[in-house]
Amino acid sequence: MGLFEDFSRFLETRLEEFIKDNPHLELQALEEQLREQEEDTLRLIAELNQEEKKLETEILNIAQDIQKWHTWVQKAQAANRLDLAAQAQEREATLLRQGNQRWGQMQGVKERIQKSKELYYQVQQRHQEVKAKAAELEANRAKAKSQPTPQNSWETQGWNQSQFYSSSDSFNDSLEAKFRQWEMDDELNQLKRNMGR
Repeated sequence: MGLFEDFSRFLETRLEEFIKDNPHLELQALEEQLREQEEDTLRLIAELNQEEKKLETEILNIAQDIQKWHTWVQKAQAANRLDLAAQAQEREATLLRQGNQRWGQMQGVKERIQKSKELYYQVQQRHQEVKAKAAELEANRAKAKSQPTPQNSWETQGWNQSQFYSSSDSFNDSLEAKFRQWEMDDELNQLKRNMGR
C-alpha cells in the first residue's frame, strides 16, 4: 500500500500549497485528481471482488475433487487394490496442496479488498474536505466581489498600478498556474513510476 500512502502524503502537503498559490484553480485540479483516485480505487475493488469469487469457485471445485478421490482411496483400500489406493492418495494430496494454495491466495485478496476499501473512504473523505474548502473559497470570493475595498475601488486603482501592469500580472498568474500544474503532473508521474518498480 506504499503507493496509496505516498499519494495521500503528497496530497496533504500539496493541499496547503495549492490553497496559498491559486486556490480556486488548484482546488479544482486536486478535486479532479481525488475523483479519479476514487474511481480507480472502486475499479480495483471490483477487480479484487471478481478475483475472490473466481478463487472461491476454484476452491469449491478442488474440494469436490478431493472428496471424489478420497472416496476412491477408501474403495481401493477396501478392495485390497493398494496400487490404485496409493495413486489415488497421491492425487488427493496434490489436490489438498492446490486447495491450500488457493485458500492462501483468497485470504491475500480479501486483505487487499479491505485495504482498498479503507483507502477509498480516506480518499472520499479528502474529496469532501476539498469540495467544502472550494465552496468556502467560492463564497469568500463572491463576498469579496460584492463588497468594494479600497484596492478595488476606481479612485485608488490608478494610483497603485497601471493598466499595463495589471494585465501583465494576470498573464503571469496564468503562466504560473500552467507551470504549477506541469510540476504537479510531473511529480505524480514520478510517483507512478516509482510505484511501478
